Amino acid sequence: MTKRVLILCTGNSARSQMAEGFFRKLGGADYEVHSAGIYPSTVNPLAIEAMREIGIDISGHRSKSVDEFAGQSFDTVITVCDFAAEHCPIFPGSPQRMHWNLPDPAAVGSHDQKLAGFRSIRDELASLIRKFLAKQ
Repeated sequence: MTKRVLILCTGNSARSQMAEGFFRKLGGADYEVHSAGIYPSTVNPLAIEAMREIGIDISGHRSKSVDEFAGQSFDTVITVCDFAAEHCPIFPGSPQRMHWNLPDPAAVGSHDQKLAGFRSIRDELASLIRKFLAKQ
């Protein structure tokens, strides 16, 4: 049976988009994965670049509002920032809720510093998602 996962952050522009890409690659057909934001914007080009470096293409992703998933049930809802955790709506029938507080990689510095931040978050997400999948 396919497990449904929803990943939430503030803008659905970086952390949740990268997590969705990892879940789709690592979880394969066993997972139906979506990501959304409390205040959706656009997918950050640095998130696309950082994921492309490791062979995962998220360039076709779009930023989505959490409202698009209202009333749906998920096996797991994962928030990847404190703001999303505080403002996340309740999803009926979603028995597992997890929180991974990851800093916003777009928040500081020059282009090179931001890209380094995106790479760091990418690698942390890879580790967290591998651990999650190993426990399922």
